[in-house]
Amino acid sequence: MENKVLIFGHKNPDTDSICSALVEEKLDTLNGWDVEAVRLGNINKETQFVLDYLDIQAPRLIEQVEEGQSVILVDHNEFSQSVAGIEKAKIESVVDHHRIANFETAEPLYYLAKPYGCTCTILFEEAKRMNLPIEKKEATLMLSAILSDTLLFKSPTCTKYDKDAAESLAKIANIDIPSYGMDMLKAGTDLSDFTFEQLINIDSKEFVVNDFKMQIAQVNTASIEDVLKNQVEIEKEMEQVISANNSNLFVFLITDIINSNSQAIVLGNRIDVFEKAFGVTLENHTALLTGVVSRKKQVVPVLSSNI
Repeated sequence: MENKVLIFGHKNPDTDSICSALVEEKLDTLNGWDVEAVRLGNINKETQFVLDYLDIQAPRLIEQVEEGQSVILVDHNEFSQSVAGIEKAKIESVVDHHRIANFETAEPLYYLAKPYGCTCTILFEEAKRMNLPIEKKEATLMLSAILSDTLLFKSPTCTKYDKDAAESLAKIANIDIPSYGMDMLKAGTDLSDFTFEQLINIDSKEFVVNDFKMQIAQVNTASIEDVLKNQVEIEKEMEQVISANNSNLFVFLITDIINSNSQAIVLGNRIDVFEKAFGVTLENHTALLTGVVSRKKQVVPVLSSNI
């Protein structure tokens, strides 16, 4: 068992998961904790852009934790999205901005959740509350996460707190938000060298509502058509996941970051839930969701309320 307290975000980590873990590591270290930021999956290209910009290494990869291991969860709380063995780990604290579901601990813990657009916005406020210094590296990490999760403030998840934090962090990091943010988002839309299996797992999360299991994956692109042309191959990989996980529904969102729409590929034995939730009839397993860019706010709650 690791001696350090391990800090990590969800499986198939996005920019907020990685940046939050690294920032939490710095804040906890300043507070005297013996901690280490780790990750539960491969680094995507958007996040790699941030790490390259700062010339820092990604946290090390772990695949499971032993019983009794002390951990801190950032950017998630649902056990289905966490590391193998999480049920028997000692969860010291959680910092998150998602719904709370399928979560239980044996002991009290520090739990901080706010309905913001990004976990790093919460960490920014915590750093200020505790009068901890925010250096350029941490400011860049937090700013990057906010711009990523809010799609440059265009996502409906974005709040005034996210915008205010981003403006303060940009001054510390000496970063021009529009230029840096668009470069970062564009880096994440390069899907050219992913296998189709990797493509559906770049940012994929499992959600369980009662006994209903749904997998919702999302990729960002500047051209939906460029991704959709591989629909046959993508669906083959989706079917593999459905079979392996006994999922009732798999929704693959292809999100156009320029026009703020998503094309959904939908498979499973309960596609009726999707059609009812969004008032659409799937054609060739697909539907265009106009104005939908947020899985957290515009997709998961809508599907959950129709199960």
